[in-house]
Amino acid sequence: MAYVFLAFAIGVEVAATSLIKSTEGFTKLWPTVATLVGYILSFVFLAQAVKEVPVGVAYAVWSGLGTAAIVAIGAVFLGEPLSLTKVIGVALVIGGVVLLNLGGAH
Repeated sequence: MAYVFLAFAIGVEVAATSLIKSTEGFTKLWPTVATLVGYILSFVFLAQAVKEVPVGVAYAVWSGLGTAAIVAIGAVFLGEPLSLTKVIGVALVIGGVVLLNLGGAH
């Protein structure tokens, strides 16, 4: 169940981060509210996940997969350039998360 909470935390955080640009510097009310509520929910789910998953592993998975998802969303939906350097960087982040999980964290 902890990894379900972690998946929800990642999904909500990615949605909230995707909305940041639409807040226009937190000057637009509803995108700002949605972003802040998303971050709050993400931390609530993350807090539930760390009851069973070591905090270092949970945070690495949360931040690493969230970063990879945001890079992909930025490239596909927000028109941000995707370079070889970004792809390699995301691969290294994901590799680090995998190594943390394989390194006896369970």
